[in-house]
Order: sequence, then structure tokens, then C-alpha cells
Amino acid sequence: MITLLRGLLVVLCCAAGMASADEKNILVTSGADRATPIAVVPFGFQGGSVLPDNIAEIVGNDLRNSGYYSPIPPQNMISQPSQASEVIYRDWQALGAQYVMVGSITPAGGRLQVQYALLNVNTQQPVLTGSVSGTTDQLRDMAHFISDQSFEKLTGIKGAFSTRMLYVTAERAGTNATRYTLQRSDYDGARAVTLLQSREPILSPRYSPNGRNIAYVSFEQRRPRIFLQNVDTGRREQLTNFEGLNGAPAFSPDGNRLALVLSKDGNPEIYVMNLASRALTRVTNSPAIDTEPFWGKDGSTLYFTSDRGGKPQIYKTSTSGGANAERVTFVGNYNANPKLSADEKTLVMIHRQDGFTNFKVAAQDLERGSVKILTDSTLDESPTVAPNGTMVIYATRQQGRGVLMLVSLNGRVRLPLPTAQGEVREPSWSPYLN
Repeated sequence: MITLLRGLLVVLCCAAGMASADEKNILVTSGADRATPIAVVPFGFQGGSVLPDNIAEIVGNDLRNSGYYSPIPPQNMISQPSQASEVIYRDWQALGAQYVMVGSITPAGGRLQVQYALLNVNTQQPVLTGSVSGTTDQLRDMAHFISDQSFEKLTGIKGAFSTRMLYVTAERAGTNATRYTLQRSDYDGARAVTLLQSREPILSPRYSPNGRNIAYVSFEQRRPRIFLQNVDTGRREQLTNFEGLNGAPAFSPDGNRLALVLSKDGNPEIYVMNLASRALTRVTNSPAIDTEPFWGKDGSTLYFTSDRGGKPQIYKTSTSGGANAERVTFVGNYNANPKLSADEKTLVMIHRQDGFTNFKVAAQDLERGSVKILTDSTLDESPTVAPNGTMVIYATRQQGRGVLMLVSLNGRVRLPLPTAQGEVREPSWSPYLN
């Protein structure tokens, strides 16, 4: 059964034939323009000990990861002020910075008080000032909070740096054994904690819209079954026990339903489960393989992968089902694993160009039909999009090992994420967390 689940897209890929592309659909391979230079100055610290995390470095990395900003290295800074009144704007103009952030950290009653200011170098005026407090263990939380506030003030887009990520690791645990773990971490891979360990594979973890629950596929019964687990308590329950394939869970936007793939009637089809009643509604009914459902934000549309046109392409259909499904992708001979940006203007997917064997992460403009390759790696899989639509995390291979990579949706930033040892795969981005 694990061969069936993991080999599903291979089966799709090997199917013959494909529909011709519409003339408006083109492949874009050129890069974007430059990111905006910004200086995040190391924050001044009024304490005697060494802090375990560097707030300015975390903020700078966050803003860089968005693809919108290019932080100036601290070693290139002429001065390192910690207050707005100490900033000499001509120094930052000489470095080409359009914005500069300064800040200070002060111990106060067993906690840390962080003051920060974001300044426009050209107008010499503050863009944002604020403060946040917390414990030493919460330094990363405070840094991500500052990043979120700054990014939204500068762009009008809500920051997603305080979100979390799920992923699965597989590590050898003896001669003939493998240990699988379901991990939760900061979006950037830091502070990973284990939510589940198993001797059998774990696949397709997905957050619920409120971030309190997750669904995933486990092979602990030697065949794939879908489970629901509370993130905080660890309490879990089995949702499916059908013959054949039970896979690809995806929560509806209201969290009350779960789209999933079942082969209980002989062919992999997409169903929707009401989580309160456990009632199933069949959505697709095709001799093709239909898989990897992803919800539109209206809660009545599902995007999915199917080979009904000859090779894997992405379609969309109503959750009420029926024979009509609209094909969405036309560029390339393989498009799978659909994810939508927050504004639903961009479709992120795994893509393969005609005449090539490598799988890459790509983004399709749903209005224009143009497709842009986002990654320069190979054998990419499992893209997941930040809730604000600015970044994508995906699984790929480097030096023979499964790793996670982050790429900005504008293609300016590509970098590996620090994660646990072993094979790392199946990333899933959380929603905004309160």
C-alpha cells in the first residue's frame, strides 16, 4: 500500500497523451527585479549576559525570506545606533539603504523589554515604532512579531513570520528499521518539537484553519489511514478505515470538512468528509486517478491533480461533484500538487517542462496563464505556501538527502532550512496563529 500511495504520481506521469496548450499560456524563466535594501542594526542590550538569540539577525532573515527586502550585512554598517535619535541618515544613504531599523533590549523584572524603530532613510521619518516584552525563551517570538509588524507596515501585506511548519523526518533506527517523526517548528525550521513518532511512515500532515488540530496519514496499521490530532494535547483519533487508499487530507476553510482521497470503490477518487457526522460525499467520479485536493477559499471549490487528460494536470471542480471539471494547467507535461496563494491569483505546483525529466516548483498566474519556474533544484515535491502568499517551502534533495527549501514567490530568494537529521519531507505551513 505504501507503494501505491507514493507511486501514485509516478503512475500519473507514465500515462500517455496530453491536451494542447492554449496560446496565452507561456513559460517565464527570467528573474525578478532587485529587492529593497534595508539595514537591521544589531539591537543594543543593557544586560550583563549573552542572549541566546539575535533579534536583529532574525528580523533581517525574515524580511529577506519574503523576497521583498535585502538586508545589509552588519560588517558593512558604518555605525550601529540603538535609538532613532542616534541615526545619521547620510551614513545609510551612502550604503544605499532605503530603510533602517534600530532597537534596544532592556531587562525589566525578569523579562526583556524590546524597543524598536523602523525609519525611512530618504524622508528621515519613522515608519514604525513600537515595543514588545517577553522572557529570554521568547526572543524568537518577539523577533518574528517585529518582523510581522514591519512587513505589514511597509507592504500592506500581513506578515507570516510568526507561523509554524509541520514536516516529517525518516531516520535509520537500526539495521532494518526506520524511525518516522512528525515535527513542528517555526516557519524557518527553528525550535522543532516532535508531535508523533512511529516505526511506520507518516505522510501528508495538514493544519486545520484554527491551527489547533492536524490531519495526517499513518501506516501504523500497515496500511494508510487518516488520523486527526490535537497539537497541544496530543490526543488523536482515527478518521478513516476504508479498504485501499486513504490519503491526502485537506481541511476546508471553515475547518468543518476534510477533503481526502479514497480508493474504496476501486479507483482513487476525491471525497469530502463532514467531521461532525463523518458522512462522506463523493466529489469526483472518473476512470482517471484523482488526487491531492486543495480547497478554494470559498469552501465550495476543490483544485486537484488528475490524469484524465492523459498526463497529470490540475483541475478544479465544485465540492458538490458532477462530471464537469475545469482544467487549469496547460504549460508542461506534468503539473501536480496544487496550492493557492492567499489572494487566489497564483497557483503553486510541481511542474515539469516538455522534454525534461526534472520536477520543479512553479507558479502560474491564474489570470494570464503564464507559468514561472521558482526553483533551481531538482526532484522537488510537496510545495506549501505561506498564509500571506509571499513564500513557499518545499521538499527536495541535496547531496543525496531529503531537505526542505524556502523560495520567495517572486523568485528572489532560495535557501535551505535547518531541520532535524535524516530524510526530511512533507512540509505543511500553518495558518495565522493567535
